[in-house]
Amino acid sequence: MVVILIDGPSGSGKTDLAATIVRRWSGPDVPQVVHLDDVYPGWGGLRAASEHVVTELLRPLRDGGVPRWQRWDWDRDEFAEWHSVDPSRPLLVEGCGALSRASAPLSDLAIWVETDDVERRRRAIARDGEAYERHWDEWEGQWSAFVAAEDPRSLATLVVPT
Repeated sequence: MVVILIDGPSGSGKTDLAATIVRRWSGPDVPQVVHLDDVYPGWGGLRAASEHVVTELLRPLRDGGVPRWQRWDWDRDEFAEWHSVDPSRPLLVEGCGALSRASAPLSDLAIWVETDDVERRRRAIARDGEAYERHWDEWEGQWSAFVAAEDPRSLATLVVPT
């Protein structure tokens, strides 16, 4: 199975790139997509989601186990159902925290997406509105800590400016 990870700061264009890859994929097995927005356990859950991808999805996939991920219910503020991943089909994981020192060796392609800070904030707020704007500083703080600890851009096999 091919595993593609797409990471970069919020608003950089990760989701759009993932959609473009899926739309243009040639062959019968279109990639399954896991959006980390569905995995983060709340606004403070970037690190937890990054670790979840490794322990529940990528390692089991590479070790012949049962790859899966658990959805976070944002309305109820609690974990929800588990989702299985078909180990015979390509997998694309996109979101802040997808690319870490633990996940990079488990991928076939690691993509870093970037744009300037003013533009990415504009995009993120336009996409998610006031709900995100209230949490921007909290999210940026944990994102900065993640980048300082993991240096995901240096782990990328491809850098895409948007």
